[in-house]
Amino acid sequence: MNIEMIRAAAARLDGHARRTPLLSSPFLDEIAGRRVWVKAECLQHTGSFKFRGAWSAVSALSEAERGRGVIAFSSGNHAQGVALAARAHGAAAVIIMPRDAPAVKIDNTRALGAEVVLYDRAAGEDRDAIGAEMVAARGLTLIKPYDEPQVIAGQGTTGLEIAAQAAAVGVTQADVIVCCGGGGFSSGIALALEAEAPGLRVRTAEPEDFDDVARSLQAGTVQRNARLSGSLCDAIVTPEPGVLTFPILKRLAGPGFAVSEEEALRAVALAFNRLKVVAEPGGAVALAAAIFHGAQIEGDDVIVTISGGNIDADVFAKVLALPATAPRTQGNAA
Repeated sequence: MNIEMIRAAAARLDGHARRTPLLSSPFLDEIAGRRVWVKAECLQHTGSFKFRGAWSAVSALSEAERGRGVIAFSSGNHAQGVALAARAHGAAAVIIMPRDAPAVKIDNTRALGAEVVLYDRAAGEDRDAIGAEMVAARGLTLIKPYDEPQVIAGQGTTGLEIAAQAAAVGVTQADVIVCCGGGGFSSGIALALEAEAPGLRVRTAEPEDFDDVARSLQAGTVQRNARLSGSLCDAIVTPEPGVLTFPILKRLAGPGFAVSEEEALRAVALAFNRLKVVAEPGGAVALAAAIFHGAQIEGDDVIVTISGGNIDADVFAKVLALPATAPRTQGNAA
């Protein structure tokens, strides 16, 4: 992985991916006790940053590879990104998804033309084994959700935009908190910032009990989660950091955050009420870290990603019914 791969991915994405805005709100600033800048990738095509990596990977394939079709496994956001990118390139797509993924993500993936194969992750079914069988049987090209160079390169284009947008508002020193599963998004952004904005430092945000990246960064070695399901932050629940992504984060990232499910849900509500954007719980953990874990952040500015906005309507309705008062945790300024 290198910055030239990210710049090449940006060239292929030009005219296809949205340049998402860097948003702010004085209300969020007051709660957090510093200026909060929000990179709203929930406004990206398919509702998440995953479209960037999917387009980067599919567009880098040969015509023969695209002709045989692609396969991916995902709880929903990578699924939709690959489905849309494949359709735009005239390639068939097979997506392996967990049965407990949000219904909106399964339905949208099918609506984008992909063949969806469901598996039971809670019962221990192995998506990698299912995928390997289908690759062997049908000659499909696997596009991994994070441990794939072209996917990381595509996600890294978000970092190029953050560097330019932060400079435009005069921010040159700040933590950049990134919602993190396997680390493709955070490692790609870290590489881009290393080259374009070295004063900006990536820090990962994950849900409690699924904070394998934060624990791995602290230990210096890969740590695995004890369980693989059971969180509303489904989009970023992964077994352990990626083989490609962890060395990048170990070299470039600061300490990670682990936020509670309640904090993530309240961040979803704050994003809607104060920024007028829709975030899913896993896509709001970075905002939750900035709002509710301010004692772990230094400086007058913090940049966060809202990485996805694909939330089921019933969950969103429950979030909006939460009391308006935010919990006082971890030294936040609320």
